[in-house]
Amino acid sequence: MIKKDLKHTEYNEYYSRYINMVDENIDLIAGYEDDKKMVIDFFSSIPKDKLEYRYAENKWTIKEVIQHIIDTERIFMYRFLCISRNDKTALPGYEQDDYIAPSEANHKSMDALIEEFKMTRLYSQNLIKSISEKNLKNLGTASNSTISARACAFIMLGHSIWHINVIKERYL
Repeated sequence: MIKKDLKHTEYNEYYSRYINMVDENIDLIAGYEDDKKMVIDFFSSIPKDKLEYRYAENKWTIKEVIQHIIDTERIFMYRFLCISRNDKTALPGYEQDDYIAPSEANHKSMDALIEEFKMTRLYSQNLIKSISEKNLKNLGTASNSTISARACAFIMLGHSIWHINVIKERYL
């Protein structure tokens, strides 16, 4: 399945900012592998003295950003699983800022965060590979909006690009 197969009716307009960052012809499974390499290479290249830098008061550190990428992928893959299995339970929203302090990301090494990302991504890749094309199109509800399983997966590809761009613009 490629991104251009995704319809705008499969997700809330809010997520367009992430989905639009993904190339139209990217294959979902290949995209997850390419994105994994990009995320690992990028975060591995950041100087240690920048890892706990905040560009403004109450903004996340770079370590907190990668933790946010990990946590968001976990949440969206849970949504992906539920929706692909045709679970019609309305899934709750996700208040990202509430997750940062208890994550204690700044007490983790970047190596530990990258390892956590790798394990999370491996789970995501295996889950995506296990879902049929038919069930990727299943629709459900998350954050009070209709969303398809495949939209959940494509959002994550754009989400990491989005945050890496923010880091390049505001942190480095």
